[in-house]
This record gives sequence, structure tokens and C-alpha cells, in this order.
Amino acid sequence: MLSKSRYCLYTQCPKCLWLRVNRPELAPKDASLDTRMETGNEVGDLAMGLFGDFTEVTAFREDGNLDLSKMISRTTELINNGENIICEASFSYKGNYCAVDILKKESGGYAVYEVKSSTGFSPVYATDIAYQKYILEKCGVNVTGTFLVCINSEYTRRGDIDLQRFFKIINVRDEVSCRSPQVEQNIAAANAVLSLDSLPECDLSENCNSPYTCAFWNYCAEHLPSPSVFDLYRFGFNKAVECYRQGVVSFDDIKPIANGGNKIRSLQIKHALQDLETHIEKDGIREFLDTLSFPLYFLDFETMQPVIPEFDGTRPYQQIPFQYSLHYILTDGGELHHKEFLAESGEDPRRALAERLCEDIPTDVCVLAYNKGFECGRIRELAATFPDLAEHLLAIADNIKDLIDPFRAGFYYNRAMGGSFSIKSVLPAIFPNDPSLDYHNLEGVHNGSEAMEMFPKIKDMPPDEAARARKSLLRYCELDTYAMVKIWDELRRACGV
Repeated sequence: MLSKSRYCLYTQCPKCLWLRVNRPELAPKDASLDTRMETGNEVGDLAMGLFGDFTEVTAFREDGNLDLSKMISRTTELINNGENIICEASFSYKGNYCAVDILKKESGGYAVYEVKSSTGFSPVYATDIAYQKYILEKCGVNVTGTFLVCINSEYTRRGDIDLQRFFKIINVRDEVSCRSPQVEQNIAAANAVLSLDSLPECDLSENCNSPYTCAFWNYCAEHLPSPSVFDLYRFGFNKAVECYRQGVVSFDDIKPIANGGNKIRSLQIKHALQDLETHIEKDGIREFLDTLSFPLYFLDFETMQPVIPEFDGTRPYQQIPFQYSLHYILTDGGELHHKEFLAESGEDPRRALAERLCEDIPTDVCVLAYNKGFECGRIRELAATFPDLAEHLLAIADNIKDLIDPFRAGFYYNRAMGGSFSIKSVLPAIFPNDPSLDYHNLEGVHNGSEAMEMFPKIKDMPPDEAARARKSLLRYCELDTYAMVKIWDELRRACGV
């Protein structure tokens, strides 16, 4: 059966569709997939009330799977009875199935409303809706309009969620009309792909990364040398595809045309081909270190990003800090100290975090963050939210330096960093054999995405499980700032400070 999601997969890449249906195990496990699906369901459920009273046709079989036959027959019954609002309205034409998020009765027919948890239009949404429109019309429904329901990123919660302001509705008639003539041909081609016993031939292309990064990239790109043009530092994916088509794939291929290019890419290629020792520019590192002073603080935030704002004064997808770790050294050669904060799950964490941050960091000290734009952004948002703390918070933000700067400048580079200077790349490149700095050795939380997912769930956990979760969050965030201390110490060693 072809569904609207499978149809959209086909329009991105026939090979991707075949693999998703026949060899899904070839895609790496996506740890955040369940959370994204939960979020999409929450947004979809909320949108059902957008036009008032509605009838939902979702039905399940005893095995827990959707009962599509029952949903289709129920939809037909409701349409025949002139129902005004039908949610998850289901249709099938020659084995091609779709469920419409919201079907709204209008004069002369029904309008289709597709609900997305994004904050704006994407061409793939019009592709999705064009497929739905085709199926409905083949089932005898006159489609009077096609609309996208997405999230208003400027909405700020005040009390209960205001559906009319939280959602925005975009008329996508023209975008859908442009795609409608291709739907019938695409459906036939997609079903032909699904009938194949073997994998269809499709070479790497821009579609591997558009409209979404393909989950099967590692499988389809296994023939590439390692490293390849796709691993180059800040080299756009489409530019890499263009090189690939021209036969410029390996770093040996790239070397003749790399002279005079980006400094980091030149270092990357040179170190990979010649297996060089760590590149160190002492003067550059020393110049960066001279901008720092004692006492020296190392700060890292963890945040959650609710799509549906949970607290008054917050917006959709706003980064809400709920935790920080803080290592600090008072004098050169002094003892390393540590402080931390973790809010209570289910409560607005911002005020308590902001107050504790002001207690833990004086206004006139030097603070280090890794990729400081994130920490500075969160602190400035807190200052705007709590004017009585603004002066102190803004003073902290103004004194933050960025530990990533020496790496982005090419003052310190080794081959293991590849084309990334994230702390998850730099740390193991500098300390490859230190288990205390290996995020994989942590329990429960190993990265920021897992922290973001875990924290909101703690409020619903049994006490023992909640305690373990909080401990995991604390240890993860602590490692982030301890890693910064170790990296800073290595920079000092490298230039003889």
C-alpha cells in the first residue's frame, strides 16, 4: 500500500522508498524518532480543535495497529451524512491510501488541512497535499481548498493555549496545483518501485540531503573512500555532490585543487594524506589565552525545546535552560571547583536557574563556553524575562569567551578532528585513550538530545527511576564542563603556558 509518507519518500528518492519498505534495518537507529513522533502527535491532536467540534475516525485493531478499513468506511459514512469536521479522514484508491489531518466541509465540497509541527512552509508539504488531493478526488470528494496548518513561531503563551494564535494557516493552492499534474505518474512509478525484488539503481545526488537527510546515507555511500569530499569542513553538501559527479571524491583527488582554499580544509586534507602530527600555532593559541583571566569559569547549559510552550511567557521551540554545570579555578595553578544546578521537572526552571547562576558567577569574572553563542543567547533571554536580574546576567554574558575559537582559527588541529570542531569531536581527538572523558561510558545520557528528551519525563517517573535520571543528567553536564577544562589545559600545554 502506498501512503502519503511513502509517496513523499519516492519523490525524494526511489531507492530510499524501497529500502524503507524492504530493508529498514539498514538505517541507523534514530534515538530521537520516538520523541519527534510524540511531538507530531501532540500537535496533531491539538490542531483537531482548531475549527470547533470534530469527529475523529482513528480506529485500532486488536493487535494495536490502525484499522484502516474501519477508518475508511467510517469516513465515507460521515461524508454522506454531511459531517462538518472530520479528523484523520481516511481514503483508499486502488490500494493507495491517505489520511487527511483535518477535512473541513465547505460549500460544494471539502477543504484539506495538513497539520505540521514546523513553523513554516516547505515544498515537500505541497507534495504531500497534492497526493491527498488526488486520492480524495478519485474517491469522489470535491476538494475546494488545500491548506497547511503550522505553528506560529511568534506566539507567546499567556494562560491556556490559544489555538487561533498558536497555529497559522497557509493557503497552498498554487504550490499544490504545480505538483498535481505529476501525481498520477508518480504513484504508478512508486508502486513499480515497491514491486521490485531488488534495489533500484540511484546514484548519490542532492536528493540525499533534501528535503531531509536520508536515513540510508551510510549504506548508499559505503563505496566512498574515507575521508571523502563529503567530509570536508564547511563544504556544502551540494558542492560535494558536484565534485562527486566530476570524479573528485577522495582527498587525493581534491589535493590538486585545494591550494589557496579554506585554511581548515587545507589542514584537513594535508593531515589526512600525510598522517601528520598535531598542528600547533603557539602564537595564535597564546594570543587567545591572553584574553582569559582568573578566576576562570567554565559554563555549559542543557535545555529543552517544547514545541507546545509549557510555561507562560515562552514561545514554540524556545530553548528553555533547565540545567547547568560550572567548573571554576580561582587562581592560576589553583584547585578545580565545581557547582551545578538541575531544576525540578514539570516546573518552569528559568527563575530558579537564573537566580542560582547569579549566585554562582560573579559579575566581573571571565567565563568560558564552547560555542558561546548558545550560552550567551540563553542568558540574554533570561535577562529579558527577569529585569531585576538583568544587570548581573548581562554582565556574565558580556564576559564569556569562546573555547572553540582557537580550533576554528586553525591554531590547533589533528587528523582525528576531521571536519568538525564540536566538543564531541575535539575531545576524543585530543584524549583518545582517556575513559573518564568518553561520553559513551556515561549511563543514561550521552548527548544533549538525550538530556533534552529525558528531563521533561522525570516528573512522571517512579522515585527511584527519577533519581537515576537526575544523576545521569548531572554527570553528563558535568563532563561537558570538565571536558572544557581539559581542552583549555591542553591549549596551555601546547604553547608552553
